Amino acid sequence: MSDMSAAARARLIGAGYAAQGLGYAALVTALPAFKDRQHIDDTFVSAILLLVCVAAAAGSVLADRIAARWGSRYALASGLLVIGAGLAGATVATPNVLFTAILLTYGVGLGAVDASLSMQGVLVQARLGRSIMSRLFAAYTAAAIAAALLMSAVAKIGASAALALAIAAVFAVLIGLIGWRAFEPGRTLRASAVHAEGGRNVRPIVIVCGMLIFTAFLVDSAVSAWSSVYLQDSLAATASVAPLGYAAYQATVLVSRLVADHVIPRTGRSMIALGSLVICGVGCALVAVLPAIGAAIAGFAVAGIGVGVLVPLAFSAAGEAAAESSDEVIAKVNLFNYGGALLGAVLLGALSEPVGLQIAFFIPVVAVIATLPLARRLRTLGVPAPV
Repeated sequence: MSDMSAAARARLIGAGYAAQGLGYAALVTALPAFKDRQHIDDTFVSAILLLVCVAAAAGSVLADRIAARWGSRYALASGLLVIGAGLAGATVATPNVLFTAILLTYGVGLGAVDASLSMQGVLVQARLGRSIMSRLFAAYTAAAIAAALLMSAVAKIGASAALALAIAAVFAVLIGLIGWRAFEPGRTLRASAVHAEGGRNVRPIVIVCGMLIFTAFLVDSAVSAWSSVYLQDSLAATASVAPLGYAAYQATVLVSRLVADHVIPRTGRSMIALGSLVICGVGCALVAVLPAIGAAIAGFAVAGIGVGVLVPLAFSAAGEAAAESSDEVIAKVNLFNYGGALLGAVLLGALSEPVGLQIAFFIPVVAVIATLPLARRLRTLGVPAPV
């Protein structure tokens, strides 16, 4: 498959994004089922999510090491295989210690795929000579919507959530096996090598883009991990309605990603980043202010518009600003993902008992306000808008 065209590789990398989205959405929308099956509460779920975030951070670092030695395609392919194994293990009831170990395994794979997908996306985008990052992320989103709707359908017919997890596991393994030889083979220099040659300091790039990723994933993990639980436990939504908050969120993420590659060149990254942050804050504030099923689903949908644009924008900006060492810089930026995930998933869960999830959704609003000044600094990175 060495003669595969860049366009064909872009489609295959898009399938990798889809495999990640399908698996992650199946897992997070299965949280209410896991609570019942494993006899665990929100505090236990928060602890597991914390450990999964830590494992994912380790997986991101591991992907950077693999990419440095053999190339990011091997980091991506092996990460997808590990994700498949973790999802398969989660389909059956096990003692909670083993269940936690299974999700930790999944977390390592998730981190490796998180980092290496963006590495691959930036490489194939450079080879094509046009922006495709938002559309690659759109493949993730479309698959996540499919998983949420699948989980809703599974609940409606009375089948086990394990069915959706099994489908996601098979798909991840299949793409991993195909991609082992067919993902983008290109590699970039290490940042240390760039510095040795008198290249630019990448630290401002990592900080600015990393903090945008931090806030985007704080919002994303808050909605992903707790939207179904909030709707079902706090607002008394039925098992078939509870996943629809996440589905609505992913639907608007998808729409925003399908149009972002056309809007950003006309408006500029800094203005789009500012607007995306504001939209994220408004959506989460709506959830926190209005405790009703319709309002919550609408709030999740509004937040999705901002997250959908912000994540690929930040990764693409980082990769273009540090083109000579994009693999390593993207791996560093991706680590901010897990700090955001810790606050978004774990802190909201920890506050669910003392103050309730409704009030806890103010946390993403505060994070958005604190991050707004950084969006203006995208202008100082010297990153051109994509064409």
